[in-house]
Amino acid sequence: MPALILPLVDAATHWPERGGLIGLDLGTKTIGVAVSNPDRRLATGVETIQRKAFKQDAARLLAIATERKAVGFVLGLPINMDGSEGPRAQSTRAFARNLAGLTSLPIGLWDERLSTAAVERELIGMDVSRAKRAEVIDEHAAIFILQGALDRLANLRASPGPADPWPW
Repeated sequence: MPALILPLVDAATHWPERGGLIGLDLGTKTIGVAVSNPDRRLATGVETIQRKAFKQDAARLLAIATERKAVGFVLGLPINMDGSEGPRAQSTRAFARNLAGLTSLPIGLWDERLSTAAVERELIGMDVSRAKRAEVIDEHAAIFILQGALDRLANLRASPGPADPWPW
């Protein structure tokens, strides 16, 4: 059965209480990959995959999920600043649909507006060279995306209230 693809908060209801999540920052040439600890408190970088063909990319992602005993994926969804979805968001949704056909692990979509820009500013602030930034930016963006999702889920657990106003 194909995996469910849902906004983060909805996807979380389909993940077991414990188990790591794989965070992805989908770029046109690379995929940044991060993983959370089983308690879902901390995201750490795993690698940057150089994109080749979908089947190869997906095979590597599924291998990482198996190695890490992950229970789900969090994909950064690049929403425009006005809240609309452009070609990059459509491409991310297409990737999610294709990945869902290969796994039963639920896929959560998380608004990743400005994640790469935030990571770039942080790396510049740390005086990381342009060449080194290019090597690590996608993996760090995946960490930023996954950590944001983990923090959102932790806040929901800490203060359950009315329906979540943020669908991503």
